[in-house]
Amino acid sequence: MAATRTSAHTPGTARLIALSDGIYAIAMTLLVINVAVPADLSDAAFHKALSGTLPSLVALLPFPTSLLAEYASKPDAVALYASAMAAIHAVHAALLLLTQRQVHPSPDSPAAKARLRFTVQLAPSVLVFVLSIPLAYVDSAAAMWFWITVVPAHVALGRYHRRQAWAQD
Repeated sequence: MAATRTSAHTPGTARLIALSDGIYAIAMTLLVINVAVPADLSDAAFHKALSGTLPSLVALLPFPTSLLAEYASKPDAVALYASAMAAIHAVHAALLLLTQRQVHPSPDSPAAKARLRFTVQLAPSVLVFVLSIPLAYVDSAAAMWFWITVVPAHVALGRYHRRQAWAQD
């Protein structure tokens, strides 16, 4: 039955993997393209430059990172970075979940359990970055400091998983 189920999902899995490879290939190609907002702009000029740059943006991570480095005090820069990070972590978790059965047909295998634990570890990252978006418009510095809560959340979740594993032994 497991062999039948795996072969039935192979075309869908192959398409999903091809899509993922294509997205990463495009992103890697765009990493060499410099999408930037000039430094030291006034508020009005910053918003104008930002709105002129975003519609053509395809690769998310390099641009928000450089924007945050230059304009960390601007709520839009902090919110854009947090949005990009939340989206990246959410897509990563979704891909891991969608391909879980194809990669590990037996959900009880140690590798399948480890992959699922790793996928669950992405949830606090998504939550922290999403919650920091509205906070950025109240206090940009507080939103960036809030990102540090990812670390204790991951530690707590890791401890929880270890305790669960010990209880099952």
